[in-house]
Amino acid sequence: MIVDDMTTVDLDHLGDPDRRELAALLDRAGAAGDHPALPEPQLLAMQHPDTAPAGDRVVLARDGGELVGFALLSPAQDGSTVLHVVADPSVHADVSEEAVVSALIGRSVAEARADTPIHLWAMQAGPADDDQARAHGFVAERDLLQMRVPLPLAPDVVAATRPLPTRPFVPGRDDEAWVETNNRAFAGHPEQGGWTVVQLRERLTADWVEVDGFLVADDPDGAGLIGSCWTKVHRDRHPVLGEIYVIAVDPRHHGQGWGRSLTVAGLEALWKRGVTVGMLYTDATNEVAVALYTSLGFTVDHVDRSYRRDATGSA
Repeated sequence: MIVDDMTTVDLDHLGDPDRRELAALLDRAGAAGDHPALPEPQLLAMQHPDTAPAGDRVVLARDGGELVGFALLSPAQDGSTVLHVVADPSVHADVSEEAVVSALIGRSVAEARADTPIHLWAMQAGPADDDQARAHGFVAERDLLQMRVPLPLAPDVVAATRPLPTRPFVPGRDDEAWVETNNRAFAGHPEQGGWTVVQLRERLTADWVEVDGFLVADDPDGAGLIGSCWTKVHRDRHPVLGEIYVIAVDPRHHGQGWGRSLTVAGLEALWKRGVTVGMLYTDATNEVAVALYTSLGFTVDHVDRSYRRDATGSA
């Protein structure tokens, strides 16, 4: 039997029963893969639908009345649609995960705007994801690498790094300077660019935030920040992971080795907090960043992959 019921709802109009079912499904999917089922912005939108970006929609897939998966369709700034699909990892007698994913992708393609591209993301992508995407007219367009490194860093790595004084971020004092530096560093980046002070302050209220792990480096000339390294500890992962959550160097200070300095400062701060595995994400095409992180001892753990389907329906 295939999925017998799919409905589309504006994310901010979800009723409480649906919210509870979705939260439980996300917990099961995250535990099964030991990896979040969605990237953080989408996960936050699902957990707090009332504050979700305008235009987000969710397709609920049910089999015999039981929620077996969902798709999240989010409008991007360029007018395209970003699509994430999550199937329940639990065993179902009547429907497989593959059938759920295929049905949700097909329904989402029909629901999305026909005149703009669709970007389908797969977390921990593998051959089965490639096959599913291809079957629905998508081609791979972007690989996001999750890289990990054992902590503490090797002494020779630290010794080869130019020291840079850092201090903890001060909420209410450093907000504007951090946003300005981050947005200059990530101008045009699809996820990390375009932060606002309001978004930063909302993110700082998250229960995982520890300002001692949010490091900034002041420009000695008094012109704002050289850069920053914001870390995040994932205590629900096995092993516990210490993430270089956001790292940025103001373009005015590029070419001086400060990216390496800030990365090492963040990793050393994580080690001092008892974390033994460092982690970060970077685009596979960012050869400079990949080379830097490799030189620090990072290796690729897995790939999150984006697939593209053009507006015409042909990849």
